[in-house]
Amino acid sequence: MKAFRVPKDIVFGWGALEYLKQVKGEKAFIVTDKVIESLGFVDKVKGYLEEAGLQTMVFSETEPDPSRDTVEKGTVLMREFKPDWIVGLGGGSSIDAAKGMWVLYEYPDLTWDEVFGIVPPLRNKARFIAIATTSGTGSEVTCASVITNRNVEPHVKNVIASTEISADIAITDPELASQMPPKVTAGTGMDVLTHAIESYTSIAATEIDKAIALRAIQMVFRSLPKAYADGRNQQAREDMHTASLMAGMAFTNSFLGIVHSLAHQLGSQYGIPHGAANSLMLPYVIKFNAIAVAESYVEIADALNIKYEDNRDAVEKLVEAIFQLQKDVGLPQVIKDAGVDENTFFERLDATAQNALNDICTYCNPRVPNVADMKQLYIQAFGK
Repeated sequence: MKAFRVPKDIVFGWGALEYLKQVKGEKAFIVTDKVIESLGFVDKVKGYLEEAGLQTMVFSETEPDPSRDTVEKGTVLMREFKPDWIVGLGGGSSIDAAKGMWVLYEYPDLTWDEVFGIVPPLRNKARFIAIATTSGTGSEVTCASVITNRNVEPHVKNVIASTEISADIAITDPELASQMPPKVTAGTGMDVLTHAIESYTSIAATEIDKAIALRAIQMVFRSLPKAYADGRNQQAREDMHTASLMAGMAFTNSFLGIVHSLAHQLGSQYGIPHGAANSLMLPYVIKFNAIAVAESYVEIADALNIKYEDNRDAVEKLVEAIFQLQKDVGLPQVIKDAGVDENTFFERLDATAQNALNDICTYCNPRVPNVADMKQLYIQAFGK
């Protein structure tokens, strides 16, 4: 038996945010960050919700790669306010933090180990709205939440994975992404590409997942350079926001692979933004996985009209195309160029590789790695 699960209501396109006027409830707790607040998006969301008759409270202290401490802090306020709607407004960090708060709000006695295990049934106290402001994570339609443990060294990202934390309403309005600066557009766009490629090659991928993922890949190659070059390009912005949504729909059902396993450690330990970390690891993982899923990479190359001589050449040309896309949008191509100190990197390498191997995303990678493989992938990606 197979399944394809996404939020019941997915509202997208220009003006989609106005859907909030239709929400029925009493109180909404909005989880966001300072940047989103400064752009005026919080006021717009509050206005629509209050027009629908809801009281609102805002928690705007979410940081990139949200920590357990931040989630706990927000949960304290949530318990005092007693909302019947929780709203995650932002990129993946805000939406992930809101998901974590939701679990602890409904089950205050859970330990973190239990949160990262089997999530008990939610919606006893509140339902969840996820509103994406970046064209990258797809977190608004996924059943995952990444929370960083900064109480250990090196820091570790843990994943809550459960259909229970899927949004009841997902909203992706490209107007909210239209103010992203070029650097954020680039990183989040490569996040979309990674989601789509890893979804397409996952051992759990169905034909439904693959069809959606393949179209998202085409849309990224078509529109990311345009959105990066001119953020005012409305068609490119809409393409990227929709591609992010589609890639999220695909990977929440198919799951991911070791690009994410490896990238999670680069984010938690070195502060590399998630999309940029995925971008750094993606070409090297494609080469590693090629002996297992060369035919899948050939299908991707075909969809991108890449010319090649044989399967091996198709994989090489696909990797070359990804490197060129990185150059076009100004992203680093090796880890050392992302500002990571070489001595620190290699001192931590054993632990970093082991943490990556233990990451939940490793399970669905098409080629089974060991810790030596993970180390070698990091060394290749570091650059010399």
